[in-house]
Amino acid sequence: MSKTAKWIIGIVAVLFVFFILMTLVTLSWLFSDEGDQTTVSSSSRGEKVALVELRETILASEDIVRQFKKYRENRSIRAIVFRVESPGGGVAASQEIYEEVKKTRDSGKPVIVSMGSVAASGGYYVSCGATRIVANPGTLTGSIGVIMQFIHVNELMKKLGIDESTIKTGRLKDSGSPFRKVAPDERAYFNELIGDVYEQFVDVVATERKLDPKFVKRYADGRVFTGRQAFELGFVDTLGTMQDAIAIAAEAAGITGEPNVVKEVRRTSFFERLMGDAVSSLGRVREEWMSRPILQYSLSTP
Repeated sequence: MSKTAKWIIGIVAVLFVFFILMTLVTLSWLFSDEGDQTTVSSSSRGEKVALVELRETILASEDIVRQFKKYRENRSIRAIVFRVESPGGGVAASQEIYEEVKKTRDSGKPVIVSMGSVAASGGYYVSCGATRIVANPGTLTGSIGVIMQFIHVNELMKKLGIDESTIKTGRLKDSGSPFRKVAPDERAYFNELIGDVYEQFVDVVATERKLDPKFVKRYADGRVFTGRQAFELGFVDTLGTMQDAIAIAAEAAGITGEPNVVKEVRRTSFFERLMGDAVSSLGRVREEWMSRPILQYSLSTP
């Protein structure tokens, strides 16, 4: 067999494997039982404390909001522990989760936030609506601020000989276009835009933490704090672990003895079980790029 024939066979084999993989991924997306949830319990006894987990960049709010609504309306659930492990994310999604946490707290059901290794920017924003915030001494939190970032490909397009035309109805309609740099008047426009969203963040922190807005703004320059620093500044209530947060939730709800902790676990689809982490990782990448917000309360761009 000639060397050329071997190359052709090798390329065909690689393309075939790639085609099979993409077919399985596509079928997984189409037929995934992603919304199928099951509830697991730590014990068959004891009064219930629900655990809601946010362990990713905040791209959407629906799942967390759904869980809070479900547990808020469930009379057998006496309190909720909200485990936050997130660098933040979209502004609107963070605000929607915060409002649902606040609504649950105001309904009389205690919500205790347990911060993991990172609960910053939008991760801190969603925590502000809780009854109490518990952070580990080494938790990274804070990062109060707003970020907008744009990718510009105009120089690359020039090198590739690609041209682009834009037809628009207003001067600012294509602001942030990747095909040109931001003009001075557009930069002023964006500064005004994120300035308003920044003020909303500061107002929430000042109101919920009962702090002077001027004090909050002194530290609301995007910097992060350790959990211990945040505690000393009044941005969190208590230092402790998730188990401490569960105990605090049980006490706030008047539960005696060890509480029964319940939480949702997503059932994986057949193709996810077949392909392992590859499908779920590709699914997360797909979701992140499809849902990626421009305006972000984020420690860093996801």
